Amino acid sequence: MNERDGDTGDSVEFTVVMPCLDEAETLATCIEKIQGFFAAEGIAGEVVVADNGSTDGSQQIATDLGARVVEVARKGYGSALRGGIEAARGRFIMMGDADDSYDFSKLHDFVRELRAGADLVMGNRFKGGVMPGAMPWLHRWVGNPILTAIGRVFFRSPMRDFHCGLRGFRADAYQKMKLRSTGMEFASEMVIKSTLLGLNMKEVPIVLHPDGRSRAPHLRTWRDGWRHLRFMLLFSPRWLFLIPGLLMFIAGLVISGVLIQSSVVIAGIEFDIQTLYASSLLCLLGYQLIVFAMFTKAFAVTEGFHPAPDYFGWIFNYVRLETGVVAGIVAALAGFVTLWMAVEGWREVDFGGLDPRTTMRQVVPGGMLIMLGVQTVYSSFFLSILGLDRE
Repeated sequence: MNERDGDTGDSVEFTVVMPCLDEAETLATCIEKIQGFFAAEGIAGEVVVADNGSTDGSQQIATDLGARVVEVARKGYGSALRGGIEAARGRFIMMGDADDSYDFSKLHDFVRELRAGADLVMGNRFKGGVMPGAMPWLHRWVGNPILTAIGRVFFRSPMRDFHCGLRGFRADAYQKMKLRSTGMEFASEMVIKSTLLGLNMKEVPIVLHPDGRSRAPHLRTWRDGWRHLRFMLLFSPRWLFLIPGLLMFIAGLVISGVLIQSSVVIAGIEFDIQTLYASSLLCLLGYQLIVFAMFTKAFAVTEGFHPAPDYFGWIFNYVRLETGVVAGIVAALAGFVTLWMAVEGWREVDFGGLDPRTTMRQVVPGGMLIMLGVQTVYSSFFLSILGLDRE
């Protein structure tokens, strides 16, 4: 569905897209404010209502007021917006909720920044002001600040109100984002993709008003908050896999290196072969997470979820299948040699009783090296499969 195909968009500068699901109480007010703003500023603009299956007559209200209604069958906030944006004819596109919580008569800052060259302009409700009753305290003081902080740390985004629903962007910049989300995560994906692509992002203060509906909002605090957090974690293999994996692997390696010679007593507590065994498991788990990070990043880049970083081509050019296989075989052979030394020690006592405090210092590292080697070999094959060229 793309109504842009029949119109080059030369006659329309701005399109405002509103997702709609039973918004009859407030839809007319929003449309009239947008049209009034366009008229007052002399802007060639249009209003697109992306209807997601309303049964309260919202479609007729929009049509009667001159807005263009785009029916979007697939349910979800992201689906509705994607359908409306694809149908937009404007060179610049704005999106905002149809509940009258955003004042569409005051879009001057968005227009100015977009005309000045910004690719994405975000509203900041905390800088502009949140009117009494406009946002639940849990959203204002816990949910939004925490999710915004996570987004800024994970992706180094400059945005300080990650989930503001009022935003504007260039149509050509939107095409570069290649957004996939169908639910509430759409808002997060837009900011994340814009940041990763290095787009020109700006933020302007806006005022959030209590919405004008008598019914409860579609937003569900815990469900939608978790969906945003889950999306950011899945979209950041560095924080989900790589950093925890590196910490575990280094910690396990250091502890194993210390205990491989003898036990250590700290504050009256003796750490011996049991700790050595546990540290080897920590090392293996950390290595597995590091491998997962590589798999996830390769998949995300090849499937278009992430833009390719500068080092991505280097990985597949120099960290080849053969390199990983050779490294894995070397590690496994070192493990077998270590185990063979343990067997030789056992043979020296005619395969009789052994002191585990001595032999386990060979068996545990040997087994760990074998497992690391085997993982490296098979992980190299899988990473090479992910890196295959395909249309």
